[in-house]
Amino acid sequence: MALSDMKVFNQYVREATIETVAQMIDLFNTASGGAIQLSTQGFDGDYMMRSSFSSLHAAQRRVDRYATNTSASSTALAQIQHNSVKIAGGFGPIAWEPAQLRWVGDNPAAAVEVISRNMSEAIMKDMLNTAIAAAVAAIENVGATVIYDSGTGPISYTDINTAHSRFGDMSQLLICDIMDGTAYHALIAANLTNTPQLFQAGNVTVVNILGRRVIVTDAPALRETGSGADQKVLSLVSGGVIVHDAGDLVTNIETANGAQRITTTMQADYTFGLGLKGYAWDTTNGGKSPTDAELATGSNWDKIATSVKHTAGVLTLANI
Repeated sequence: MALSDMKVFNQYVREATIETVAQMIDLFNTASGGAIQLSTQGFDGDYMMRSSFSSLHAAQRRVDRYATNTSASSTALAQIQHNSVKIAGGFGPIAWEPAQLRWVGDNPAAAVEVISRNMSEAIMKDMLNTAIAAAVAAIENVGATVIYDSGTGPISYTDINTAHSRFGDMSQLLICDIMDGTAYHALIAANLTNTPQLFQAGNVTVVNILGRRVIVTDAPALRETGSGADQKVLSLVSGGVIVHDAGDLVTNIETANGAQRITTTMQADYTFGLGLKGYAWDTTNGGKSPTDAELATGSNWDKIATSVKHTAGVLTLANI
């Protein structure tokens, strides 16, 4: 396998992976209803900062036409800042011996397909697991106004419905419930009908239960470990979580001599941005290029929305 073949191979891996990720993103966004929006928009810099005007509903007041005409308190026209954060990830190194492919009569394109598919699924899994962990942490940090703790599990549909009630008259904005396989099958056992599967990639499945979409994935953040751990169901609004694929995938393939057989390794770096509706990444406490632990620390996500009804969603807990 000539060096020129390696360059073509490397480019093929990169282009195939980017195309596969983009296709999976489109499928997932359609299937999940946009609760977790995976975007190919791109992400420049350490943070993405945007502003919006704060609610002015508090400016409404009652007037007594017969009372003394005293001064009224003014409401400032203010803006709030939404901060999303860029996250770095890597894949590999993946090692193989080119002669092995020749030995078994395989075309190098077969290796490209295997690497590209696995890397695409791994990147998407990382995006989803990280998004879920951040959303769970941010909501838990707010407390009882967006959480329903049912006590002893398993979580029932009634428990999830009670959590939805935290949004009051805006509970219809909650369009998607995210749960692990155990919680999902507990609902099935309670005679809930499993409707047709809408999407599947790796260990992530999207289905529909009683009119609301359900994302079934064994994301680590949805279940604590150890005795007396909590099982969690995350309920999100449309655009509750936005993940920006930065589109900056960098792949490198190197061939090493000096051993008894020639060895080739492939490695990749990638980044993506993460933002939560109604929350801002704390650039001071959380900082740049955060770790998994920092992203899953609730205090690193500051609630900026005045009302919880304008945030990402709610959480159902049960002790199992």
